[in-house]
Amino acid sequence: MAQAQGTRTARRILVVDDNQDAADSLAMLIGVRGDEVRIAYDGAQALAVEREFHPDVILLDIGLPALSGYDVAERVRASRGDKVLIVAITGWGQEKDLRRAEDAGIDHHFTKPVDFEALVALIERAGPIDRAGSPRRGRRG
Repeated sequence: MAQAQGTRTARRILVVDDNQDAADSLAMLIGVRGDEVRIAYDGAQALAVEREFHPDVILLDIGLPALSGYDVAERVRASRGDKVLIVAITGWGQEKDLRRAEDAGIDHHFTKPVDFEALVALIERAGPIDRAGSPRRGRRG
């Protein structure tokens, strides 16, 4: 997809957090940048929105009720492979949590409170959007 210098393509971003205030605030901040944002407040809802919305990026809390963020990431990876950037935004930041996130297919891990500018820079570095469904990245990390 060709872009004129200085312009950016809006991304589809799914924000998933059971803390509704945190999810709504992050979605508002992301949306102000011009991205199309949807919100889910639990893992099951996240999977339903993901199937309908086909986000480019998922900002995913890990400690969700019933279906964890790890479970969501594993299911999204099984259905979409590397066609979506999955970023954990969580209070869980121990070494074992980081390993579990990587094993689940999560690309990057931020511990709350998140550095918003670092998050935006990560999203921007994710590369061009290929709406045809080709992978945008070669590896996680």
